[in-house]
Amino acid sequence: MAHDASGPRPPLTRGPRALITVLLVLGITVPSMVLRELVEATLGSGPLADVSRIAVPMAVTAWLAPRVSYRRRDALLWLIPPAGLVVFVVIAWRLAFLAYRDWSPRPDEVPRVRRDPRHAGLWHLSATG
Repeated sequence: MAHDASGPRPPLTRGPRALITVLLVLGITVPSMVLRELVEATLGSGPLADVSRIAVPMAVTAWLAPRVSYRRRDALLWLIPPAGLVVFVVIAWRLAFLAYRDWSPRPDEVPRVRRDPRHAGLWHLSATG
């Protein structure tokens, strides 16, 4: 299916979307592990090394979350070891699909959302209200 050059690209299929998701997750987990190792090598193991492991993922999650209908405070879930990673995987999965949205908008996003007539079940969220 050809798409209009002036419009957004067609939605990604599962394969490319999964690849982008994996790359995004690796893109935050690998630097966080490296940072933890550097802090531990410099200052020794302890609370500071543990906090340094989640500093990068928390910051990235807080920055990206609003773009995919999550709240910035969801970044605090990195303080609960499996929960933060699970939330970030969902955020990465959704980011990989943008400009399309296959999830329901939050109530505060509804006024800015429009359905895409070319792709059933998908929404576009305008940047302005």
